[in-house]
Amino acid sequence: MTELEIKELHVSIEGKKILNGVNLKIKQGELHALMGPNGSGKTSMAFVLMGHPKYVVEQGEISFDGTGIKNLTADKRAKLGMFLGFQYPVEVPGVTLKSFLWTAYKNLNANGASFVDFNEMLNEKIELLEMDKSFLARYVNEGFSGGEKKRAEILQLAMLKPKIAICDEIDSGTDVDALKIVANGLKKIVEDGTGILLITHYQRILNY
Repeated sequence: MTELEIKELHVSIEGKKILNGVNLKIKQGELHALMGPNGSGKTSMAFVLMGHPKYVVEQGEISFDGTGIKNLTADKRAKLGMFLGFQYPVEVPGVTLKSFLWTAYKNLNANGASFVDFNEMLNEKIELLEMDKSFLARYVNEGFSGGEKKRAEILQLAMLKPKIAICDEIDSGTDVDALKIVANGLKKIVEDGTGILLITHYQRILNY
C-alpha cells in the first residue's frame, strides 16, 4: 500500500519561513482533513508536496513509497501517482476537457491506453458527478462556474486514479448541491483506493 510521508518539513519562499516542522502520513484509501485560517501554510504545503519550484525545502523529508521525492519535478511526482486539485483551477483556452483528460490518461497508461476503455470510464464518472456530457467539448474551465470547475477537478481525479491526491479547498465556490456531489465523488474515489489530503476552511464538506 502506497504511503506519502512528511518528516520534520521546514519550508521557505523568497526568504520567508512558512512551514515549521510538519509531520504527516497518508496511505492509500485514507482521507485526512487539514483545516486552518488563511495564511497558515495549507496551500503552500500542497504546492511543496507537488514540487513547486519557488518553494525551498530547508529541512526534512518527503517520501513516496519509502523513496525521497523532494528533488523530483512535478511531472515526475504525478507519474509516480500524485495529484493536486487546485483551489483556483486554471482556464486552458483551445483545449477541450475530453482532449485534456485523454492526453493525461495516455501518459499515465502508456503501455495499454485503450480509447474504448477510456470512454467507458469517462461516461461512468460523468454520471457519478452529475455532469452533462456537453462539458467534455468545452475548453478546460473556460466559462465554468465555481461548482463546475470543482466538479471538473474531481472528474480529473476520478479518471487519473492517483495513489495520493491533495485537494486544495475543493469545496470553495460551490453551492450546497454541488458540494454534495463533490463530497460524494471524493468518497467514491477514497473507496476505490486513493489516499486524499483534503484542505478546507469549513466543516460542511466533512459532514458529507
